[in-house]
Amino acid sequence: MIAVLQKMFPGRLISLRENITWPPRSPDLSPCDYFLWGYLKAEVFKHRPRTIEELKVAIRQEISAIPLDILARVMDNFRERLHMCVARQGNHLDDIIFKK
Repeated sequence: MIAVLQKMFPGRLISLRENITWPPRSPDLSPCDYFLWGYLKAEVFKHRPRTIEELKVAIRQEISAIPLDILARVMDNFRERLHMCVARQGNHLDDIIFKK
C-alpha cells in the first residue's frame, strides 16, 4: 500500500515510515492536548471530587459548560496552527501559546 501511495504522491506522503515523518498524534495540532485537558483539570478540581463517580460527574458538567466563545477561539487557534505547521514544513510549533 505504501508503494502505491508513494507513486500517487511522490515526495508528499505523510507517514511514520516514508517521505515526511509525522507523529501519530501531534500535540501542536490536537485541541485536546493544547487546550481541553488543561482547561478541564483546572475546572474539574474546583469541585474537589472525592470519588471516581464525583470526578466523572464533574468532568461531564465542565465539558458541557465550556462557553461557545472559548470553543470558537480554540478552533480559530487550530486553523492558525495548521497554517503555521504547513509554513514550517511540518516541524513542531515550539513558540505557540493559546491566545486569549
